[in-house]
Amino acid sequence: MAHFPYQEYDAVGLAGLVQKKEVTAEEIVAEAVERLERLNPKINAVIHTMYEKAKAAAAEITGEEPFAGVPMLLKDIAQECKGEPITYGSKAFQGYRPKEDATFVKRLRSTGVIFLRVTNVPELGLLGVTEPQFYGPTRNPWNTDYTPGGSSGGSAAAVAAGIVPLAGANDGGGSIRIPAAYCGLFGLKPSRGRMPSGPVFGRQWQGAAIDHVLTRSVRDSALMLDLVKGYEAGAAFSPPPFDHNYLECVNQGPVHSLRIAFSTNSPIGTPVHPECREAVIKAARLLESLGHQVEEREAPVNGKRIAQCYMIMCFGEVAAILTFLKEVLGRKARMDDVEPATWMLGLLGKVTSSEEWVLSLREWDAAAFQMEAFFEKYDLYMTPTTAEPPSKIGAQALSSIEAALARWVSRLGLIKAVKNIGYVDMVIERSLKRTPFTQLANLTGQPAMSAPLHMTREGLPLGVQFIAAKGREDLLYRLAGQLEQTDQWLKVEQNPLYQESNGQ
Repeated sequence: MAHFPYQEYDAVGLAGLVQKKEVTAEEIVAEAVERLERLNPKINAVIHTMYEKAKAAAAEITGEEPFAGVPMLLKDIAQECKGEPITYGSKAFQGYRPKEDATFVKRLRSTGVIFLRVTNVPELGLLGVTEPQFYGPTRNPWNTDYTPGGSSGGSAAAVAAGIVPLAGANDGGGSIRIPAAYCGLFGLKPSRGRMPSGPVFGRQWQGAAIDHVLTRSVRDSALMLDLVKGYEAGAAFSPPPFDHNYLECVNQGPVHSLRIAFSTNSPIGTPVHPECREAVIKAARLLESLGHQVEEREAPVNGKRIAQCYMIMCFGEVAAILTFLKEVLGRKARMDDVEPATWMLGLLGKVTSSEEWVLSLREWDAAAFQMEAFFEKYDLYMTPTTAEPPSKIGAQALSSIEAALARWVSRLGLIKAVKNIGYVDMVIERSLKRTPFTQLANLTGQPAMSAPLHMTREGLPLGVQFIAAKGREDLLYRLAGQLEQTDQWLKVEQNPLYQESNGQ
């Protein structure tokens, strides 16, 4: 096996080695497998492997593919490979095997990446931490006592630890941006409809969710979007067209001074940690030093209503998944098949009316129009990615009292009564108080990114979020490419697990 500094290359760089025949795809995959086996026991990022198929796929790489031989992990939600386990972080899905590849996966495979397989997620991707009861928690490579965030937490931890240069992720309420923020990575959620969602579904989470990748470098993210985006027959949404090249945007940087509005206030009125505010204020100073115009201004939307609409969608989606479980289990789902919080969300979905859902969708659309009008004056909107730094493992788990409440509410059929006495507002605050900034872009369909621009005094990364008008990923990539060249951009190679992966 050739010896090469695997850790010094992003995905574009590794592919370049294969294209120039300096290293083979088999050698790169072998290096990634060795790192995965050595480091995964410390972070629990990967829950299922397919090494033999990866080795066979590596042998077929021609060297002409744009990501020739690059090892990659997929997320245990939506990113389905025919016949391979995908469990949505739940024991209830242990017997499920998809009958065909997801379109997103097919397009990824055509780029030359090699799938090592699946990363850990919270059950059904519902939380901003990755601590499923069935698989156990994923840990942050910067400090393994802390969460990497969620729901793409396993993907983020694997990339941050140096196991792979990029990993599959998806984002229905912040699930790309939150773990990017907590692991010192770059994460961009594309515009609604930019990525394929088929062949079974024409939309994910009613258009709120979309697939992409988590990366160490901006150019890896941009090139992957260039290669995988595009029209899909049967898709529910079509984004504004973009006929140029995102990778070129990264290399060129902004073509003019950007007008950037920012806010550090939680849209749902909950506290924001001083470190998260500081991250944005520091970023504002950096942006001004780069020649951009920065102005403090809040988004013209009702943040609390956005949060309510987001949770109504979650209730319905969980209820639908619990109904679908009958096809997987051969019987109706029972309370003990899933975690207590999941079951409660499903019950809330069953007592949420179609009227509530239609009114909620109208709020999505109203917010989209309000934000598009906002972007007639500003190019970008900047906020903290999260309202708090990473929490310690277990800190956000349900207490024994909360879990018992969930069981008794179910057994006694009290969900309507509980909903009517304000339980939903309690669920919203508990679920979103740490991550209230990210859901807006999901409901409006606008692209958003988290850039790694702050390190807490405890040595944990924090991201800064930027939202653009629908279809303007190019603006985000231009700015990210510029910011990546500054000293304020965190170097993921500084974390202890990454250094250990390199034998330091």
